[in-house]
Amino acid sequence: MKNDSKFKVNKAMIKDVRQMKKLIDHYSGRGRVLPRSFSELYDNVRDFYVCRYNGKVVGCCAMHILWEDIAELKALAVNYRYKGRGIGSLLVKKCVEEAKELGLKRVFGFTYVPEFFGKLGFKVVKKEQLPQKVWGECIKCSKYPNCDEVAMVMELK
Repeated sequence: MKNDSKFKVNKAMIKDVRQMKKLIDHYSGRGRVLPRSFSELYDNVRDFYVCRYNGKVVGCCAMHILWEDIAELKALAVNYRYKGRGIGSLLVKKCVEEAKELGLKRVFGFTYVPEFFGKLGFKVVKKEQLPQKVWGECIKCSKYPNCDEVAMVMELK
């Protein structure tokens, strides 16, 4: 892996929200992730992990529990200047680690980069295989109901 030991992944803090919003805005403006308001980020800050490099937030990802057995990974964003250095993998692995600790049975996400998630152990599934509750945020997407993302699931042991 090409990551640098100076990359530190920790739970997000209130002070990180503004930097997280910038990262997410960069990708939501390109239709790659759903936009997130400041209110939504503050409300859900406990779901997020951030990756810091020299004190600056260079990546973020949330693991949001939906039900007793399933959680969604969302808002994965890495500063484009730091792409290809393993930050996304570090963030996803940290979220999956927490999901296992909590006793969840599976984690899923919607993505335009199935190769990335596939390398981490996620498998492509039909969107219809996911529970109805999963679709709660889809209404916010400009592509709804014509979703072109790939649904991927990791079964946890």
